[in-house]
Amino acid sequence: MGKAKKGKAKKGKAQRGEANKAKAKQAKGKQAKAKKSKRTRSAPQAVTPYLAIRNAASAIEFYRDVFDAMEMMRLAEPSGRIGHAEIEIGGARIMLADEHPERDVRGPEAYGGSPVSLHLYLADVDAVFERAVAAGAKPLRQPEDMFYGDRTATLIDPFGHCWFLATRKQEVSAEEVQKRFDAMLKP
Repeated sequence: MGKAKKGKAKKGKAQRGEANKAKAKQAKGKQAKAKKSKRTRSAPQAVTPYLAIRNAASAIEFYRDVFDAMEMMRLAEPSGRIGHAEIEIGGARIMLADEHPERDVRGPEAYGGSPVSLHLYLADVDAVFERAVAAGAKPLRQPEDMFYGDRTATLIDPFGHCWFLATRKQEVSAEEVQKRFDAMLKP
């Protein structure tokens, strides 16, 4: 091989080496970002429900089995009591923890119920309602079509929290909802 060809071969090899180093450095940077993002929790939505629950571990299982919740994190004490956990249902974050009476944190059962309800939109309210009742929820209102376009049901989960379940069946304008509401109120 002539000197010119050897020089080009060395130059080409050096350029490929530099390109490979740059790719390796870039890949290393992406790995570092990926590792960092796994450790960094995303900020929840502006208003996030925080549920105090007697037996939060069982509640997480119930929400997973019934509402397809995904557990995002759990901070458990050595005793198993949950100090903080986060789940997502349909992309919405919910925080929860076991009762901590020493900090005046109690679930709805401690007060005979809760004045706060959670409203959950689902693909199939009937199927989820049946699954919830089979898993121990107390039905308050069976699924029914409502004047505002949703099919809704209401239940109390086994931990005392009230859930309105709904499936959107019809898009209805605010004006039409008002008309239907007014008509419903007429004797």
